[in-house]
Amino acid sequence: METDQIYEDGDPEIEQTDSKEINSILTSVKKLLGITEEYEHFDVDLILHINTTLGILTQIGVGPEDGFSIHDKSAVWDDFLQGNTRLELVKSYVHHKVRLLFDPPLSSAVIEAMNRMLGELEWRIYVTAEEKVQNETIAEKKATT
Repeated sequence: METDQIYEDGDPEIEQTDSKEINSILTSVKKLLGITEEYEHFDVDLILHINTTLGILTQIGVGPEDGFSIHDKSAVWDDFLQGNTRLELVKSYVHHKVRLLFDPPLSSAVIEAMNRMLGELEWRIYVTAEEKVQNETIAEKKATT
């Protein structure tokens, strides 16, 4: 009962902690994979797969131009997405790509369905990233004229 009261009152310290945990790339991927934050046995493997996926995203134009990698749970989505709310689907892409690399399904039909979904997400992410580049180019041309 007391815990419910804390959340109802909107204790900023508790809300900030929850928000930060959800914003952590590693923690959010672990949560979606059904792994608790405290269980760190697979962190090295997950970090490797997350970094592979972030590298793929960087190649299609998402994230910092110099690339991005995580080393622990301190890396947050805002650092990678750079405030672009139109790219929130990147979180889902990273989760599904890491799931496929880390714990692939036994069924080939499920793997195929996941690959089709990942392909669609990649295309949508690419289009969104390309629109951003085009808008920046147009803004630069207007600024110089």
